[in-house]
Amino acid sequence: MNEQISGALFKQMVLHGAAGVTAQKQAINDLNVFPVPDGDTGTNMSMTIATAVTELCKIDPKTIDQAASVTASALLRGARGNSGVILSLLFRGISKGLKGLDCADAAAFAAAMQEGVSSAYKAVMKPAEGTVLTVSRLASKRAVEAAAEESDIIVVLEEALKVGYETLAMTTDMNPVLKKAGVVDAGAKGYLLILEGMLAELRGEPMPEMVEEPASQAKEEKANFNVFSAEEITFAFDTVFIVRKTVEKSLEPLRTYLNSIGDSLVIGEDDEAFKVHVHTNIPGSALNEAQKYGTLELAKIENMRTQYDDLAAGKKAQSVDDLEDDEPDSHKVAAPEKKYGFLAVCAGEGLASVFRDLGADGVVSGGQTMNPSTESLLEGVDKIPAETVFILPNNGNIIMAAQQCVDLTEKNVVVIPSKTVPQGITAMMNVDFEAEEAQTITDAMTESLSAVTTAQITYAARNSDFDGFEIKEGDYLALEEGKLFGTDATIDALLEKLAADAVERDASFISVYFGEDVSEEDAHKAAQIFETACPDAEVAVLSGGQPVYYYIISME
Repeated sequence: MNEQISGALFKQMVLHGAAGVTAQKQAINDLNVFPVPDGDTGTNMSMTIATAVTELCKIDPKTIDQAASVTASALLRGARGNSGVILSLLFRGISKGLKGLDCADAAAFAAAMQEGVSSAYKAVMKPAEGTVLTVSRLASKRAVEAAAEESDIIVVLEEALKVGYETLAMTTDMNPVLKKAGVVDAGAKGYLLILEGMLAELRGEPMPEMVEEPASQAKEEKANFNVFSAEEITFAFDTVFIVRKTVEKSLEPLRTYLNSIGDSLVIGEDDEAFKVHVHTNIPGSALNEAQKYGTLELAKIENMRTQYDDLAAGKKAQSVDDLEDDEPDSHKVAAPEKKYGFLAVCAGEGLASVFRDLGADGVVSGGQTMNPSTESLLEGVDKIPAETVFILPNNGNIIMAAQQCVDLTEKNVVVIPSKTVPQGITAMMNVDFEAEEAQTITDAMTESLSAVTTAQITYAARNSDFDGFEIKEGDYLALEEGKLFGTDATIDALLEKLAADAVERDASFISVYFGEDVSEEDAHKAAQIFETACPDAEVAVLSGGQPVYYYIISME
C-alpha cells in the first residue's frame, strides 16, 4: 500500500511517465487524422515532457510542492503544439493543487488532478468533447471518488486509468472528425500513457527505455586526451551535429562519405532525425554533406589538438560549453526602442525573407513538421526591441503555445491567430506601422485573415481512407483551408483542380511558394497552370524553401 507521494517519488513518477509516452510516441503519431507528414501529437507531447525530465534531473526535490512546481514551469516553457500546451496546463493545475505540501496523500493528489483539469478547461476557448479534456476530466473525477473510499494511491490511479481508457474508447464516437477516421483522440492517449507510467513507478515496475534521452542525461562523445599525444591526432575536429530529416533515404552514402574524411564515426537515428559524431579535418564538408538529408539543427565542433595543448600546459581546455556564459544572443529582454514589433513562424529561408521584407523583426523556424516550443517563441519575442510584439503563428497547432507567452514576458504580446503562412503574409501586408493604438493593428491584421484562401500540396505519409478519399502512401495530397481537397498520383492533376477552384473563387492575386524539393522551372510550370485558368489574375512565383510542402498557394 502506498499512502504518500514525496517530492522524490513524484520526480520519478514524472520520469517514468515521460519514458512511457516517448516509448509509444509513434503509436500516438499514427492516430493522426490526416495522413500528411507533420509534427504529430506523440512527438509534441514527448518533447514537451522531456523538458520537465531535463529540469527534474538537475534537482533533488525535498517536497512534492517543489517537484510539481519545477515540472509545471518546465512544461510551460517547453510546450509544443496544442497537445503540449494542454499537457502543461494539466500539470500547472496539479502544481497549484499541491502547493505548500511536503507530501500528498490519495485525496490531495486526486484533488490536484482535478485542479489540473480546471486549469486546462479555463485556457481553452471552445472545449470540444472527445478530446484529452474529456478524458482527463472523467479520469480525475473518478480519482476523487476513489480517494474518498480508499487511501492507497495505487488503487486511486488504477481507478482513474480504468475510467480514462473507457472514455478514450468512446472519443471516436464523441468527435465527428475522429469518427470519420476511425481513431481515438491522440492527445488523450498520450495523457493516459503518462498517467500509466506514473502508476507503474508507484508499483515499482521497471522504467521503459527512453527513445530520446533528456538533454541533461545525454552522453556527449568526448575525446580522451590521456590516451594519445597531439601528434597522434590524425583528425583534429571533434564534430557532433543533429539533422532533422526532410527526405526519406538511406544514410549509408553519408556514412561512407564521412568515413572517407575522418574516423571515430558514430551515427544514431530515429524516424525524424539523426545524430552524427565524427573526427575530421574538414567539419564544414561533413555538415554540408549531411544537409542533403535534412535541416541542420545543432552542431558542436571542437579542436582536439588545441584542447590537448591546453591540458598539457595545465590549462582548462576550451569547449563550446564555455560560450554559454558570454553568449551575446542568450535570452535577454531587449529594451524597447519602438512601439511595435512583429515575430513570424515559418519553415524555409524564402518564406522567412518574405516576412522580413514585409517588416517582421524576427522569424522563428518551425511549422508543420516541427512546432516551436513556448520557450523558443518567448526568446524571439524578448529579442525584439519593442513595447508590443505581435506574433504570427501561421499554424493552428502553434497558436496556443504562442498565447502562453503573454504571461511570461514584460512586453505586451498580441497573438494574431494566423493558421497558415499565406494568412500571416497577408496580415503583415495590412499593418499600419504608424498606427497610434495597438488595437488598430490587431483589428486590421485579424480581419485580413479571412481574405486569403490557402492551398498546400504535400504527400501521403501512410495509407488511409479519409473523408471519401482512398489514399495510398506516396500519393500527392492537396489541402485547402486545412481540409483534404484531393489526392492524385501526379502533382499537375492537383494543380489543375486547384486552378479551377481559383476560378470559382474569382481570385485576383495568386502566389505560388515552391518548396525545397521543387525546381524553379517546375514552379513556373505550376504558375502557368494558374495563369491559363485565371488570365485576369496576378500570379507570382516565389521560392519558399519550405520542407514537406511542394507548394503553398495563396489565393485572394
